[in-house]
Amino acid sequence: MSLIETKNLTHYFGGLKAVGDFNLKIEAGELVGLIGPNGAGKTTVFNLVTGAYHASEGQIIFAGENIVGKAPHEITTMGISRTFQTIRLWNEMTVLDNIKVAQHGHIHYDLKDIFLQLPRYRSQERAIETQAMDMLKLFNLVSYAQQPAKNLPYGQQRRVEIVRALASRPKLLLLDEPAAGMNPQEIEELMVFIQSIRSEFDLTIWLIEHQMRLVMNICERITVLDFGETIAEGKPEAIQSNPKVIEAYLGVEDEEII
Repeated sequence: MSLIETKNLTHYFGGLKAVGDFNLKIEAGELVGLIGPNGAGKTTVFNLVTGAYHASEGQIIFAGENIVGKAPHEITTMGISRTFQTIRLWNEMTVLDNIKVAQHGHIHYDLKDIFLQLPRYRSQERAIETQAMDMLKLFNLVSYAQQPAKNLPYGQQRRVEIVRALASRPKLLLLDEPAAGMNPQEIEELMVFIQSIRSEFDLTIWLIEHQMRLVMNICERITVLDFGETIAEGKPEAIQSNPKVIEAYLGVEDEEII
């Protein structure tokens, strides 16, 4: 059984079809890319999967359950986490607190425990802080733990955002343009980072990216959207030379996506 499968997934904004009959299966452990020109509907697909939008038509089956209509926090608790095109850290909070907040879906205390400072609250808070620090140690971010997130270099903010997504213990990690704004050296480091977290956390990863060097080097399969429709699917080498893909990106048929 696939970890996630979309069946005839369709979404309208008013009378505009943003995504049409999108069908995809991703098996556990795969690293799959979703690419396409600006406005192709890629982020809309991610917003549908994570509950930010409710699909107009179709199904999203995750771990055997249709998640269309579920709230974002329910979907996160089920095991789907994401990052965003524009970094969405809590800038005034410390890096450590950003990671701690991401674990809220796994707490088991209530308001009474908080107000009365009961042992269940105190013990779980200690455990959350320990786990958050362990995550920062694992990714060499401990030196930033007590700094406001806004003070970090851009590349490190991206890394913290991914670590925060991992803190919710996902089975499926959605990365929305993780290399946006990065220089070539940072992109190289990001490729290694993505492969390492995939292995370390036994993750399935689905990513949107415009940096073709990253996509072609780490993705096992790629789906290409254009105007909300799937125009190609396959391995990177096939996608790279597909005339429909080249035309969608460049408006010509004699160039190669590199």
